[in-house]
Amino acid sequence: MEPILEIQHLKKFFNSPAGLLHAVDDVSFSMKEGTTLGVVGESGCGKSTLGRTILHLLDSTDGKIFFQGEDITHVKRRKLKQLRQDMQIIFQDPFSSLNPRMTVSDIISEAFYINGSKNKRHVRSETRKLMDTVGLAKIFEYSYPHELDGGRCQRIGIARALALNPKFIVCDEPVSALDVSIQAQILNLLSDLQKEKKLTYIFVTHDLSVVRYISDSIVVMYLGQMAEKASSDELFKEPLHPYTKALLSAIPVPDVHHIKNRILLQGEISSPINPAPGCRFAVRCNYASEKCKSPQVLEEVRQNHFVFCCKVREINNGN
Repeated sequence: MEPILEIQHLKKFFNSPAGLLHAVDDVSFSMKEGTTLGVVGESGCGKSTLGRTILHLLDSTDGKIFFQGEDITHVKRRKLKQLRQDMQIIFQDPFSSLNPRMTVSDIISEAFYINGSKNKRHVRSETRKLMDTVGLAKIFEYSYPHELDGGRCQRIGIARALALNPKFIVCDEPVSALDVSIQAQILNLLSDLQKEKKLTYIFVTHDLSVVRYISDSIVVMYLGQMAEKASSDELFKEPLHPYTKALLSAIPVPDVHHIKNRILLQGEISSPINPAPGCRFAVRCNYASEKCKSPQVLEEVRQNHFVFCCKVREINNGN
């Protein structure tokens, strides 16, 4: 089966007074239709920038983006408008992403009018169907975002993303601003929608418990680079990269009698501005050596398990 999305050596750099900030640096992966790729890492590692660059909300610096077998790296304005129907985003903050001067109905129906729909009766009918799909009661049709709680506002954002029947959605930390009980409702809604509509998700989050629940495979990012990529089960069962191990050790366990072996990272975080070749995690890694300063590559050390670490490669190769 041909992947619905394929990313090849994608880069996104930003100019700064001190030099080039490497927000996303040489990221490659592919996704099959109907699957979810979780993207995790610390704040500032490039998770959201990766999603926004794929959607052309930010222009890429280098690399290739293929969607449904077509190169969309440098699409023109008219083609980009067509592409927006198939590729959507759910934003992190459900309040700031909604226009406070528009009602729930206006926010959801806006996508139909932008894309040429003129039949108001049809648009109203489709808007109500979307509200029902995401669990918004009809009584909220003429409410404003400030009158609703975070969970309902995020349902509006999901309905807006679904309006044009997209095939691919970037979920940019869609539950991080919500209470835990509401998080579960939104995650279940996203899972149900995926099964019903065969949607493909990139799910950006810093919550490892959430990403384990919803993802088929996971990418761990560190300072713009992919540290590790594997299936969700494989990554949690046997993480290989030292950074991934440290992240997983920080997951809280709901058992007061369970003693957890936390891995505490030491040292200063490397600067993402004009970074030196080699592993950017080396300055915080207990296993770092001179080899880590040389250029590294993401390598498959086990079947469908990729790691950006020369030490892990040595161990798996028996050296």
